[in-house]
Amino acid sequence: MPTPPFASLRTALQTHVDQGLLPGAVALVHHQGRTVLHEAIGAQHPGANGQPGPAMAADTVFRIYSMTKPIASLVALMLMEEGRLLLSQPVSHYLPAFASQRVFDETTGQTVPAQREATVHDLLRHTAGLSYAWEAGTVPDAYRAARIGSRRQTNAELATALGPLPLVHQPGSRWEYSRATDVLGAVLEVVEGEPLGALLQRRVFGPLGMRDTGFSIPPHSQHRLAEPFARDPQTGADVALIDVSAPPVFESAGGGLVSTASDYARFLQLMLGRGTAPGPDGPVRLVSRATVDFMTADHLGSNIAAAGDILPPGYGFGLGVAVRKAAGQATSPASAGAYSWSGLGGTFFFVDPAEDLFAILLTQAPGQLRYMCELYPALVYAAL
Repeated sequence: MPTPPFASLRTALQTHVDQGLLPGAVALVHHQGRTVLHEAIGAQHPGANGQPGPAMAADTVFRIYSMTKPIASLVALMLMEEGRLLLSQPVSHYLPAFASQRVFDETTGQTVPAQREATVHDLLRHTAGLSYAWEAGTVPDAYRAARIGSRRQTNAELATALGPLPLVHQPGSRWEYSRATDVLGAVLEVVEGEPLGALLQRRVFGPLGMRDTGFSIPPHSQHRLAEPFARDPQTGADVALIDVSAPPVFESAGGGLVSTASDYARFLQLMLGRGTAPGPDGPVRLVSRATVDFMTADHLGSNIAAAGDILPPGYGFGLGVAVRKAAGQATSPASAGAYSWSGLGGTFFFVDPAEDLFAILLTQAPGQLRYMCELYPALVYAAL
């Protein structure tokens, strides 16, 4: 008998569960207009006192962290289409704290004036000179002193605290993964005049029927929330993910959402459909085909190098997503023009328009993220 097409994918994920590397996972693959795989493997959480946790389910809810970014980025482009937001506008046009920024010069230990202001376009493509401040140093220390990213700060408070801090690069000169999308969330709130969560619900989640997506999980659904191991099984380091049991003060456009595979598939159907997708009351169009193509094109070119190793080899960056530049160059298969992103908690997606394909992998295993981002596409393409 022939081997079922996704047998290797199922076996690989089950092996990782059996080896104690993942509590469990949900995998979804949509190809040529059909969902050809939607499977839950392993446990929803590790359980207690040595007992196995409840079985993973297709509708398990996950913290998707930075998979929030493409959704917030799309909303910015929806406002662009309405003439209410210009990508060329300085961030300070919407957030005055970003006026007169300065750049830290590591060679002198001093700051120098920014050669130009960061724009909304810079926020979308992570070239605004901002950082995530994960490492040690003068600028990261300033971020920590200002409590940048605190769950107790609103988006407006984050922007007010972050705007005066030194930049790590001249705007437009380097790609560095950063708090830029969180700042974009503050811009969206200014333009729309409402909190980010309400804005996303009205603009995206409601029209697409994404019923389990938001910045917290309601009490009646909290039994469906996936949880990680208390300690990383390979390093022994403690694992702590964000608390999503109650609405947060900080509605992070860069990393705050929870979602399910089915819900995120609705968003990716919109992206693969170039702005059109099924909605609860029939087909909906949220943006134009041209805007989706614009969002998923490479916006870095050959003149802007990437700082760090987060952007994979062979990829540029669009507006909220990494963009594959050629079929080769990278270490996992994809067509030129495919785009993708992941979330710190252990989630990943990719869309390949040339193959009429998207795929989602949801886990809560931060230590396995990089490995899974390479393994999962290889398993999916092998099954086509």
